[in-house]
Amino acid sequence: MSRFFYQKLAINNMKKNSKTLIPYILACIGTIMMFYNMVFLVVAKDIGSVSDSEDVRYILFLGAIVIGIFSLIFLFYTNSFLIKRRKKEFGLFNVLGMEKKHIARIMFYESLFTALISIALGLIAGILLSKLIILLLFKLITFNATFGFEMPIIAVIISISLFLGIFLVNLLYNIRQVHLSNAIELLKGGNVGEKEPKTKWLLTIIGVLCLGVGYYIAVTTESPLAALNLFFVAVLLVIIGTYCLFTTGSIAVLKMLRKNKKYYYIPKHFISVSSMIYRMKQNAAGLANICILSTAVIIIISSTMSLYMGVEDAIRTRYPSHIIVNLENVSDENAAKIDELILLKTKEAKLIQKDVVKYRSMEYLCMQDGNNFSKEVISFKAVDNIAVLGFITLDEYNKMEGKNVKLNKGEILLYSFRGNIQGDEINLNGLKLSVKERIDTLNSFGSNQVASLSNSYLIVIDGMDSLNEINSSLTGKKLDESLNYYYGFNINGDKQSQINLINSLKDEIYSMESRGYVEGPEITREGFYAIYGGLFFLGIFLGLLFIMATVLIIYYKQIAEGFDDKERFEIMQKVGLSRDEVKKSIKSQVLTVFFLSLFTAVIHIAFAFKVITRLLNIFNLTNVPLFALCTTVTIIVFAVFYLIVYIFTAKTYYKIVS
Repeated sequence: MSRFFYQKLAINNMKKNSKTLIPYILACIGTIMMFYNMVFLVVAKDIGSVSDSEDVRYILFLGAIVIGIFSLIFLFYTNSFLIKRRKKEFGLFNVLGMEKKHIARIMFYESLFTALISIALGLIAGILLSKLIILLLFKLITFNATFGFEMPIIAVIISISLFLGIFLVNLLYNIRQVHLSNAIELLKGGNVGEKEPKTKWLLTIIGVLCLGVGYYIAVTTESPLAALNLFFVAVLLVIIGTYCLFTTGSIAVLKMLRKNKKYYYIPKHFISVSSMIYRMKQNAAGLANICILSTAVIIIISSTMSLYMGVEDAIRTRYPSHIIVNLENVSDENAAKIDELILLKTKEAKLIQKDVVKYRSMEYLCMQDGNNFSKEVISFKAVDNIAVLGFITLDEYNKMEGKNVKLNKGEILLYSFRGNIQGDEINLNGLKLSVKERIDTLNSFGSNQVASLSNSYLIVIDGMDSLNEINSSLTGKKLDESLNYYYGFNINGDKQSQINLINSLKDEIYSMESRGYVEGPEITREGFYAIYGGLFFLGIFLGLLFIMATVLIIYYKQIAEGFDDKERFEIMQKVGLSRDEVKKSIKSQVLTVFFLSLFTAVIHIAFAFKVITRLLNIFNLTNVPLFALCTTVTIIVFAVFYLIVYIFTAKTYYKIVS
């Protein structure tokens, strides 16, 4: 026996299986390249000079973890397909006298060569593209990049370690598959599972229920906090429901179509339906994977794109004025001092205040049950019931809105930022207040940031005595006359003038030992672009990774079905079926199965739309039309891409079958 017999045999096997192996190696190279670049960005020194660099690094770190976990699952899944297709080949080796330990040795060298090629080319591609990747990131976060070259050794070591581990897991799995099978089972490996599957109604019902509950959660969730709390529950239920329905529900539907004689006894339908019934059991997981990946691609890209495109809207929502001073526990005396200080600093900067909004208020975090509010321990299991009550006096309201409204003791004016209170009375832990009038619009108070997260109401009361009673009822304590103080205004200066004034006010106000913040859009703009640009970059990265996985799964699925169907269609032609009828049947089958996943993905997205808009509210994005536009464009672009993939892979299928 030649010294390098096993190595040569491994290389020959790889050449013979190039049609399936090359796409696998390319996928490995792609995932390694992406993982290296994500780790590279996490540890790159240049990121340290970015505004809010720690937030950006954290986003990228999460991205690296997601890509790492996905790479393990994805490469294991594709490897299991490859070993399934090659069982007949290994069975032949076994029948010809080769022991399983010898087959294991061949598989070792095949895995070794695949790993060396993939890791080497993946790292080279990653290193060469790393500068382009960081330039793209800096472009998205509007940061001026430097032009140095960096190759962190830690990123190389982590990448090599992870993917060597993945290849080792795949090798052990392959050896185990061969070891547990006898020669006959190996030879018949490609023909396993051709029995007609039974209709498993229990799993079908479970799938429908999971999908229904997941959709219900997505459609009925109103509060962004609730959306954050329940989103992953809904996602998990939809994933379970998708797999159940593709595995068992599809078989049930196909058998119902078979019972429909008018539909079934048409040649193209007869062949495609009967074929899919037998085939669906082994293809269901692949179709479900395609559906889930397609949904993930569209949601990730559309949501991160809308965040990035709507960053200016988010900044305006978060900061309704150029300069915002928002402080806690401010007395009348300190409020007057702060007013004088702000006016003084504005004059020193030779600026003019415009659109001034200032008021004192008191806020309480409560649990809402209809018209009843209680200041109890907040349960985040009931996040839909969390509400923020903001109270201002009638004098403050009339002064700000330019009105002359009158209120009696126990009467209030009510404005809802988010949420709904029915009736003409509210109950504050036993203290009942009468709603004299509901306010439709607020001209001076700007937007309420809290309202983007939970139910939020502004309540106008007659005076401080009533506020004392409210405080006693909700907290059991006496109010010490110190209230929250808001002072917002615009100025006639440029970006730098706004930043300088904010910094000047910060130094003075914080020295007064006031709790709160002084901020504005211009001083935080870079931070917004850093975070939103980082999220968009991660969305593009993950989107490309999921697209690559989708393409590879589709490609392998078409090849597998092509080899399985080749002999069957040859027999059909021999018994009298024309070539045109065979082509029509093939087209009907491929189209039905292929676009079922995309159609289901679009349905998932339609139901998820509302809950995702609530999640985007957490990021201060309230522009629903923008998100709708981004989602629509993403679906159209992905559908076109999906069609191109279909045409390409269908040609491969036709070549194998014909």
